[in-house]
This record gives sequence, structure tokens and C-alpha cells, in this order.
Amino acid sequence: MPDANAPLLRALRGDRPDTAPIWFMRQAGRSLPEYRELRVGTHMLDACLTPDLAAEITLQPVRRHGVDAGIFFSDIVVPLRLAGVEVEIEPGRGPVFASPIRTADDVARLTSIDPAAVAAAGDPIREAVRLTVAELDQSGRPLIGFAGAPFTLAAYLVEGGPSKEHLRARAMMQADPESWHRLAGWLSGVSRAFLQTQIEAGAAAVQLFDSWAGSLRPDVYREFVAPHSKAAIQDLPVDVIHFGVGTGPFLGDMRLDGAASAVGVDWRLPLDEAAAVVGPDTTLQGNIDPALLGAPWEVLEAHVRDVVERGRAARAHIVNLGHGVPPETDPAVLTRIVELVHSL
Repeated sequence: MPDANAPLLRALRGDRPDTAPIWFMRQAGRSLPEYRELRVGTHMLDACLTPDLAAEITLQPVRRHGVDAGIFFSDIVVPLRLAGVEVEIEPGRGPVFASPIRTADDVARLTSIDPAAVAAAGDPIREAVRLTVAELDQSGRPLIGFAGAPFTLAAYLVEGGPSKEHLRARAMMQADPESWHRLAGWLSGVSRAFLQTQIEAGAAAVQLFDSWAGSLRPDVYREFVAPHSKAAIQDLPVDVIHFGVGTGPFLGDMRLDGAASAVGVDWRLPLDEAAAVVGPDTTLQGNIDPALLGAPWEVLEAHVRDVVERGRAARAHIVNLGHGVPPETDPAVLTRIVELVHSL
């Protein structure tokens, strides 16, 4: 079992350890040469569903950087694959679906699958989590499980692949709200089943990623998205971090009525301003600007110090990036950031 007093878990409960905990979104893979070497000849989804490989990739950045938590190596479309949806990840493009979900009949066909199918096919995930936790427990560090939020998953499904503006998904919400809510409700069950599978195997906290929620108006988010995201995480037996990109205009809603213990903030909104929005009962996570990872150290150091200082306005603060690690990042820079944060 992870140490209940691990800095990340204390921060999620609203406590302040002597130093702020730090981890990086997308720390597992991408920028690490040992990751690229391990992935040679292996497709992304195959890597996610090979337990020893997924565990090793999850652990690599913990060993290298000394971060305060591992983030489970997977992909947001893995639970859809487990449920029987035909999806592949094309290098340089992202998830691509053989049959986009665009009509009421498409939605009815997809949602006839029981979300419990995710758990039934989840043995590779359970084993990968167990292998990871077995090593992390030796240092008292927790594992963060994760899942994609219903809107982001729906955006991929309806578009059939990556999209910049998610026009079809946004159109479905208001042109056919019945189908939208049926689809998003089903995806909520899928995400929840994926999170529960990781928790049962040993994940000590989880993060729900709503990568594309920032494309929505606040009123649309509240009506068509927030209830389904809340259903995905409400009353889980561990603390939940909820993160989205570009969600500043409705950051308070990202608390999901208190279902989320912490809200992730992207690089656009200073943390002291974010703290005033989310209030005294929510931990903040973020929000180093990924663009500055390639800047001269004195520039980056000043920025990291400013982020930590502004984070003091929140009830507790988990240091992270405002989005994921860019693949071209020098790993030594990430290690240096961790050392700096731990020295403050």
C-alpha cells in the first residue's frame, strides 16, 4: 500500500506537506530515450495492454526524475478498445475509429454494449497496475490512475479521429440532445469502469482528463458535459483530480460539485486567480507553461518559483505542467524542476 502520508495524497486531502508534491502529465514516455527504445516495434495500444511493458514505462520517469507519483501509462481510448470498439492509434495523428458515431442508430448500437465489459476485459490493466504499485510502494509513492472524460472521448468517437474544433460533437449536443446524453452517459460508465479497475488493483488516486472541454461555452459545458463527468467520478474510493485544457471560463464548474478533490489548471490562468475561483475546499494542480521547458534555465526557474508562490493561495498545491510534456523536452530539465520544487 502507498504511504497515506505521501505528499501527493496529503495535498489531495487539503494538507500542505513541507514541500509541494510534483509530477508531470505525460511524464510516462514521450521525452525519455529509454521509453523510445522500449517502444521500438510496438504499437501504442499493444504497449498499453502488455502489463510488464506498461508498468516499466510508468516507472521510468519516477526513477529518473524523482517525481512524487507515477501516472499510469495508458491511453484514453484503451477502455473503448476493452469494450470492443475498433480503434487504432496512428503515429503522428492519434486515435482513429473505424466506425464514427454520428447518428441516433450509431449511438444506439454502441451503447448496447454494457460498460461492465471494460472491467471484464481489464486483466491486462489490473496486472500492469499491480506490477507498478509493487515497485512504487517501496518508496511510498502513489500511483495515479486515469481515464478520459466523456466529452473528450465523445469528441474522438463522433469525429472519427482527432479534430481541432470538434464541430460534429458540439453539433450533436444541441441538434440531437437525446442521442448526446445517451452517448455521454454510456461513456461516463466506461470511464468509471476503467478507473475502478485501476483503483481495485492499487491506484491511490485518479485523474479525469477532459482535454477538449475548452472548446465549449460555459453554459454548454454545464448542461451537456458536467453531469456526465460527475457521474464518472462521484463517490470513488480515492481522491480525484479533474483536468481540462482551456477551461478557465468555467474553472469553478470543474469541481463537479465537490466530486473532484483537485482541479488542474492550464498555463493560461495564474494559480492565485484560480484559487479565488475554485474556493477554499479544492486543491489546485499546475501550471508550469510547457512552452518554457525549452527556455534558458534562469527564465524557467523564475517561472517555476512564481507558480509555486501563486499556488500558496490555494488550500494545497500539486505542482505540474499546464498540459503534457512535449516530446522534444530535454529530460534533464524535468529532473531539475523536480529538484527545484523540492528545495523550496
